[in-house]
Amino acid sequence: MRIGVPREIKVHEYRVGLVPAGVRELTAAGHEVLVESGAGRGIGVSDADYQACGAKVLPTAEEVFRNAELIVKVKEPQLSECALLRPGQVLFTYLHLAADREQALALKKSGVTAIAYETVTGRDNTLPLLTPMSEVAGRMSIQVGAACLQKAQGGIGVLLGGVPGVPPAKVVILGGGVAGTNAAEMAVGMRADVTVVDRSVERLRELSSMFGGALRTAYSTADTIERLVVQADLVIGAVLIAGAAAPKLVTRRMVREMKPGAVLVDIAIDQGGCFETSRPTTHADPTFVVDGVIHYCVANMPGAVPRTSTFALTNATLPYVRMLADLGWKRAFEQDPGLAAGLNVHEGRIIHQAVVAALGLE
Repeated sequence: MRIGVPREIKVHEYRVGLVPAGVRELTAAGHEVLVESGAGRGIGVSDADYQACGAKVLPTAEEVFRNAELIVKVKEPQLSECALLRPGQVLFTYLHLAADREQALALKKSGVTAIAYETVTGRDNTLPLLTPMSEVAGRMSIQVGAACLQKAQGGIGVLLGGVPGVPPAKVVILGGGVAGTNAAEMAVGMRADVTVVDRSVERLRELSSMFGGALRTAYSTADTIERLVVQADLVIGAVLIAGAAAPKLVTRRMVREMKPGAVLVDIAIDQGGCFETSRPTTHADPTFVVDGVIHYCVANMPGAVPRTSTFALTNATLPYVRMLADLGWKRAFEQDPGLAAGLNVHEGRIIHQAVVAALGLE
């Protein structure tokens, strides 16, 4: 199979769909890998590095899309890229269609078969291709949140961990999944005052056992969220419903009642965000202020650390890419129903029911 790896063109997106080691595995199995020139520059990988592993480097994205049967990317295709897709071609990448009607309609029009990383499921009902980026985003959320709390950045001017005699910042993490757990690990490590909110009592028990007395847990109700959020210095939104739009857990009224200079970091922004006041931002202009509260809502947070992110992502995606290349998507779906759960768009139809419901489509 001919596998195409175009350069990512989203603003400040430096990741790439495959690293050279992945290319080597695929070419050794008899597949042809077509890489756009400069695709790996953002992670310190040259065209020569890809060529040494058996890839063919093409000068433009148009040539990669035209010649490849399977397109492997990181971020959702931009509209200019959607125009390059065609019926019979397979696209394998993050899509997050529930929050992007325009892209969903463009993919539908293209006729492509689009498989979304974020809705592929594992045998234990996990999300194996979302997990590595959730780990990165969760850890990054505390770093960027701590920076935003600095006075020079417009923040309230508190140190996340405090110092002896001065209390630490109050950090509230909404969601105890992969992203939330990694955020908690970083916040606890920085000695913040951490509370994790989740609607699963079982998960709260697991977190309590994992961190002991280093953090508090709270069962998720509207009353609990409101009470904790208005007292917080930093709130991390880490709630996910696979394929669907994120629930709006923090209302505009709650934001108005927060401390001036407090910070909201919305990891769920790819799926529409879990704060009512959220809107997607970029690494070029990552924050905005509503009612005195700083919002960090970058839709591709792991793109800021592309080398770590790309290698972590390829570790997870490569077995699936190999399966799609070896078997074709139909036989691959038959062998792995979890991969079949990743199908979002096929031959002009939106397939994934959560996406259909979120977008109000038939």
